[in-house]
Amino acid sequence: MYSHPAKEGTTHGYHMFQLWQAYAHTTKGEKKEMITSKIRRRIKRKLSSEKPTIWIGKNGATKQVIGEISRQLEISEMVKIRMLKSALTNKEAKAVASEIAQQTGASLVDARGHTIMLYKPRKGRREKSV
Repeated sequence: MYSHPAKEGTTHGYHMFQLWQAYAHTTKGEKKEMITSKIRRRIKRKLSSEKPTIWIGKNGATKQVIGEISRQLEISEMVKIRMLKSALTNKEAKAVASEIAQQTGASLVDARGHTIMLYKPRKGRREKSV
């Protein structure tokens, strides 16, 4: 029988479960394609040496910021975002990252500290093109 990780005292498993739930389905209930671990590794490797292309300031993830993230995802499929500490008003960075990913229709590749990486394959192009 499967027991919930939070009941066992491990929070990492519980957070991963929450992330899976957030990205497995879109808001309309339609299944969203999840990226494979191989593609996730390639994206992390490529973006690790890059500087963030978008900075989220003290106003948080506004409509303009979400629009810019969507625009950059359409152009390059991948985006690296850095959030200021003041942008996280009573929220964790992973929660903000999941909201941004959901609003843009992208997959969250990595969320470490205040830096997140998003990936959204271009329309008409397969995911293996990374």
